[in-house]
Amino acid sequence: MKKSALPILLFIVFFSACIIAQENTLHSPYFFIQISDPQFGMFENNKSFEQEALLYEKAVSHINKLHPDFVVITGDFVHDRNNIAQIEEFKRITSTINREIPVYLVPGNHDIGNEPDEQSMSEYIQHYGYDRFSFTHRGSLFVGFNSGFIKSSNSHKPERDQFEWLKKTLDKNNDKEIKHIVLFCHYPFFIHTVDEPETYSNIGIQKRKKYLSFFESAQVNAIFSGHLHKNAQAQFGQIQLITTSALGKPLGNDPSGFRIVKVFDDRIESNYYGVDHMPDAITFD
Repeated sequence: MKKSALPILLFIVFFSACIIAQENTLHSPYFFIQISDPQFGMFENNKSFEQEALLYEKAVSHINKLHPDFVVITGDFVHDRNNIAQIEEFKRITSTINREIPVYLVPGNHDIGNEPDEQSMSEYIQHYGYDRFSFTHRGSLFVGFNSGFIKSSNSHKPERDQFEWLKKTLDKNNDKEIKHIVLFCHYPFFIHTVDEPETYSNIGIQKRKKYLSFFESAQVNAIFSGHLHKNAQAQFGQIQLITTSALGKPLGNDPSGFRIVKVFDDRIESNYYGVDHMPDAITFD
């Protein structure tokens, strides 16, 4: 009896240790990286993309060193969506990110056009595989979507179909214990104030209110976007709206870089860093 009890005791100890390790992992803070607008070709107006390639290679070097849980790139991978050389170089450098680090993409207007149509979307899917995603990670839900359909004045059916997909994606998590819901898209819904006029840089007011009201009711915590080539931050109720500047050509005071986002059980924090001023390691206070 004593001999037969020992393996059982060892199994119980091992199983208990695994449970404790899983609990510690579930509740320990972690980080991911958001990149936006590498936009190969913008510096030299499509004459070359050497500067963008160099910046992206520096970014990838930092990513592989820091080893985030995942990376999200929020659009405008290239400046000219018809330039195959730009697309292939973006994809080549992306492929050098450590394969243990998942990379997720959502399209920008330079990837699908200001008014995306069936042809531009077909070409985008051919190059990149998808225009939206959702996954759960360590108790939180992360969703990326195609804001080009929302910004467009002509994409009525694709926009309606995507809205229904968003509703189903967020609704099916209502019964789960989700710590955070984090969204990613290219266009900011607004830059400074919820009632600001529509410009090239934000979403129209009518759709803005429709989506933000829905996101608020779905208890979304944060929306990360790009497009502006400047950093900005705003608030809608409990939702953080964070606009991240460009890895490619910046149009504001911040240098080319990316955002490091820390996820805690009770909050989400983020900081933007230039590629020449990255931390050597990520710490959690």
